[in-house]
Amino acid sequence: MIDVGNRSKIGQKIGSGLTRTVSAFGIAGFVRFLEGYYIVLITKRRKVGLIGQHTIYKIEDTSMIYIPHDTVKEQHNDEQRYLKMFQAIDLSSNFYFSYSYDLTHTLQHNLATPKFLNKPTGDKVALGDIPGMGSSQFSYISQFQSKFVWNEYLMQGMDCIDPEWILPIVHGFVDQSNVSIYGKPIYVTLIARRSKKYAGTRFLKRGANNSGDVANEVETEQIACDASIGSDRVGHTTSFVHMRGSVPAHWAQDISKIQPKPPIFIETQDPYAEVAGKHFSQLLGRYGSPVVVINLVKKRERRKHESLLSDEFLTHINYLNQFLPSQHRIQYCHFDMARCNKKTDANVMGRLGDIAYRAVKKVGIFHNRPTSYLQQNRGGRQDRELLDSWRDRVGRDAGTIMKQTGIIRTNCVDCLDRTNTAQFSVGLCALGFQLHALGVLKEPRLETDTDCVRMLEEMYEDHGDTLALQYGGSALIHRIKTYRKQSPWTSKGNDIMQTMRRYYSNTLSDAEKQNTMNIFLGVFRPNSGQAPVWERDYNSDYYLHHPVGRLNLSPPLSQWWDPDLLPHLPLPKELADKSCTQIVSLQCASEALDDYYRPFELTVLQDLFAFSEINHSVRDYMPNFTTDFSPFSARVRLGKKREEMSSSKTNLASKNPSVAGNSTSSTTSTEEDSDESNENEDEDDDDDVTSMTEESVNTVQSGPTGMVSFESLFPTTTMAKVSPPSPTDMQLYRSMSSLSKLSNPPMLAKRVSSTAVPHPLARNIDRSGPCPIPVHDYSKQLLKPVSEATRVVIENHVRVGREGAGPVSEESLEIYRRFVSMAGTLA
Repeated sequence: MIDVGNRSKIGQKIGSGLTRTVSAFGIAGFVRFLEGYYIVLITKRRKVGLIGQHTIYKIEDTSMIYIPHDTVKEQHNDEQRYLKMFQAIDLSSNFYFSYSYDLTHTLQHNLATPKFLNKPTGDKVALGDIPGMGSSQFSYISQFQSKFVWNEYLMQGMDCIDPEWILPIVHGFVDQSNVSIYGKPIYVTLIARRSKKYAGTRFLKRGANNSGDVANEVETEQIACDASIGSDRVGHTTSFVHMRGSVPAHWAQDISKIQPKPPIFIETQDPYAEVAGKHFSQLLGRYGSPVVVINLVKKRERRKHESLLSDEFLTHINYLNQFLPSQHRIQYCHFDMARCNKKTDANVMGRLGDIAYRAVKKVGIFHNRPTSYLQQNRGGRQDRELLDSWRDRVGRDAGTIMKQTGIIRTNCVDCLDRTNTAQFSVGLCALGFQLHALGVLKEPRLETDTDCVRMLEEMYEDHGDTLALQYGGSALIHRIKTYRKQSPWTSKGNDIMQTMRRYYSNTLSDAEKQNTMNIFLGVFRPNSGQAPVWERDYNSDYYLHHPVGRLNLSPPLSQWWDPDLLPHLPLPKELADKSCTQIVSLQCASEALDDYYRPFELTVLQDLFAFSEINHSVRDYMPNFTTDFSPFSARVRLGKKREEMSSSKTNLASKNPSVAGNSTSSTTSTEEDSDESNENEDEDDDDDVTSMTEESVNTVQSGPTGMVSFESLFPTTTMAKVSPPSPTDMQLYRSMSSLSKLSNPPMLAKRVSSTAVPHPLARNIDRSGPCPIPVHDYSKQLLKPVSEATRVVIENHVRVGREGAGPVSEESLEIYRRFVSMAGTLA
């Protein structure tokens, strides 16, 4: 009843009372262009994940309603065009919210107790100084992470509205799967948060701005929790956070000429690495130390293209590290994936796995419970790796509740295809440690060809498709299977189509998308006294994202980090300074469970989220032919495919364009994998990555005609040879076959053809003579004699079952009296 309330529109018959205009699940915000304000309402939602008892929803539909009445409406010629540009941001495409869980922060931050209360004036008050805060009757509303709140501009001026209606919206990706371990549910959740700072499209937003915010910055959190315990406080949860982002420097690509690979150039020289310093200072404050950088950009090229970024990035890191203490320095690792993948004996995934293993051990994972006694004292060295690393970073008296300190930062040129494959390797290594910490995995290792790993691979491919569509305009081109050398040859056509779609989007539609994003985020605010945003198409929005401010010369150039960081490192400063915005009374347990169990609704069991929506390792990934229900068992053959899932899951996947991609081939030339180098491939492609494991790659050899033959697929050297049975075994088989025929009743109704040929092993049995098989007396040879005491117990048990319990004997009463007297003496 927001539209006109109880007032009738012009030309409408006057009625009485209030009329309902729209029903909504929340308010996304308010926006004004050149006339009056609009209210943006969330009208449809869909459940996509559960974290403890908290529900995560995806926006399915929104509604914009003009608030002022028609009689006071101001007319402006550009209003409708601004409205259409604002509505071009489809809020039903990968925007998420939650009523009770802070999606803008990590699980480690959300489970930490706040230290301060933010007043409306901006001052901070320590919660310990507030009387009565020591009791457990109060809760709090945490301070949202502004970087990931995409409707922050729309929520300005909403202080007078009930906070329960104000919903911070996160843009990115959310997916959840159930790893069923013999009926024990372990929920693996993937949450990607895209930063709104310096947000934009692929070729128009490269590098970083003056504040250190990089393009295509996405924080990915991987949560593994025991879903049999429905609480985030007393439950058993683990989490791991890593991120992607463009190279933090002032660089761009020349798109004035239409060409598939625009040249890369450095826009502004930064000899003191000020932009990179601001970026890494943010990371140290948000995640702690160490910051592990995995750079996948090419290093050696005949004509410099990507290698310009590698040289610039390494120079900045070396400059910044000379001012940091040695234990908190940025750790840099370079790996040229594109060059390594072109080798015939390439083992890209194996080398990525080695890099990921070393990186995860340096930053650790978050575990909300103490490390188990068995893993601390009775386990092997692998069981204590993360705990020992945690104690080495924080101190030997750090305790056994592990926290993640630091972040793994992965990048290539676009931070799309290669970055997603590397993040899958990091996530796979971290998931092994997470499941080991939960006590469901004996060793912190996961084999490749298992249901659990295939499920995680599907999640990361959907994750990569979604982020690639948001930034690049198309799904992934080079997938995980591409670097495993498992992509089918039929995927080449799909690669070409994805390349053309990305090229079309970057060339023709990126400018309009960038203007739309600037209006939605409030970077450009319409004003009747200035030129509209579409008249700036031929001009750059550089000064909108790089505001010119005063040059601050107070801190020296060598002090590039926040001085308040060092006392907290390696722990993040934001965790120690966690603050809340409001203190509320703790609601009763029944109210807290209403949104989770929804007892006021009649729900069919098959329609519940845990049954119908979430992926299940047994139902969706375990092969049909096996009886081994463990998700950690290696499968020789692949299991069920994504298109074989339930109809509801298929419909959901078809509606979401971010999960519509297929496997790809590595032969398509794109910006992500372009190779302009003609150097000898036999050279060592990376000097920074050492001690990599090499795995043999089995290739299928073709026959003399070039066709794949049965012998080439299954050579005789690898097939098992079956020896003929011995005469003793044949005699035993004939005897058992004859005994089976004699023990069965005669089949009178069975008609045997006169032309039937008898089995060559069968022979006639002379029934007049003794049985050829010795008859055993099973009562004497196999069954043990029953004792008299056992017989009495069985008879009493049968009698009680028939007649009921009889009177208690005096002997039993005496035993009971002694037991009671003994208990009283001990008390």
